[in-house]
Amino acid sequence: MQMPLVRIAGLLVATLLLIAPARAQTPDPEAQAAARELIDTIKLGDQFKAILPSIFQRMKPAIVQNRPEVERDYDAIAPILQDRMGARIGELLDAVVLVYANSFTAAELRDLIAFYHTPTGQKLLQKTPLITQQTMIVGQKFGQSAGADVQKQMMEELRSKGHAL
Repeated sequence: MQMPLVRIAGLLVATLLLIAPARAQTPDPEAQAAARELIDTIKLGDQFKAILPSIFQRMKPAIVQNRPEVERDYDAIAPILQDRMGARIGELLDAVVLVYANSFTAAELRDLIAFYHTPTGQKLLQKTPLITQQTMIVGQKFGQSAGADVQKQMMEELRSKGHAL
């Protein structure tokens, strides 16, 4: 029986939280404040909301599986679930603040904030949603190609060892 993607993602997040170092739970308050400012500066919530539709589109084939009746209902339900996920972005941002606060000092975070106020930083912010989308597409194509190559090589190796595949 195949696990639903949401359950797999939930288990992954839970596992990561359990193995996270103890210091991740108590970030420096100054770094945490700077991290919150950085998250606001880069409009991370808007970036996440912008990629939600592409996430739902990538999930669609695995769930729909070429069933027109499921596709029709999926298309009707997806916008509702996207709105629900959008409403929960605050939870994600709170977690990301902790990641940044535990990864950078307050001074480093202020340096990042200063960068994002430069013309280059603003251009990066503007281009990030498109770059993210294109990167995900490139990564998916690479993964499919590399996976097919590895599968072919594995089968050849196993055949060379006398296995009938």
